[in-house]
Amino acid sequence: MHPIPRRLVLTAFGVGLGALAAGGPHPAAAQPDPGRAVNFIQATGQELTAAINDTRSDLAARRLRVAGILRRAVDVDGVGRFIIGRWWRQASPAEQQDYMKLFEETLIRNLSARFGEYQGVRFLLGRAQSRTEDDVLVNTVIERPNVAPFSLDWRVGEVGGQPRVVDVIAEGTSLRLTQRSEYSAVIQRNNGSVAALLQAMRGQIQQLAAREQGR
Repeated sequence: MHPIPRRLVLTAFGVGLGALAAGGPHPAAAQPDPGRAVNFIQATGQELTAAINDTRSDLAARRLRVAGILRRAVDVDGVGRFIIGRWWRQASPAEQQDYMKLFEETLIRNLSARFGEYQGVRFLLGRAQSRTEDDVLVNTVIERPNVAPFSLDWRVGEVGGQPRVVDVIAEGTSLRLTQRSEYSAVIQRNNGSVAALLQAMRGQIQQLAAREQGR
């Protein structure tokens, strides 16, 4: 079985991706306010960079801090449902539950495994514009020591009356669509087995945990 490719993730935060999940049972969203979206991204980004750069805390404490930020900023259920797509309906209730737990753990570990790489990270806010009736696009520039700055566009929608990241666009590519394609490919290579995806996700989490510990 082929492993799931590991993705660069500050963008893991943006894995954020899809409160607009196909089949996701969310109420109709109000049109977001661009100013509110900018303030949300600014506050969330400041929280994340503070957690990443907090070298006084141990890895476990920093991971817990990041986990709390991501759970507040990302509609994890909607994101997960969007990414697994049509295969959600083919999964058993137990597989659906396992998938959501593994998806959240993957999101968190993707970032915590890279704390060292992102030491000293900061971001600059750019413009914001209403992208559709349902979301606002907020541009940022990510800066890391000794690495060329790069641009990330954050799609912000409203879920349950609160702003949430619903996608991240890196170099013109939607990260939630990319991840959806990768997950689907794993299942298709294994004759439609959702269990195969779960196994691959467990393997990915083990690799990320080992990387976090420097092994």
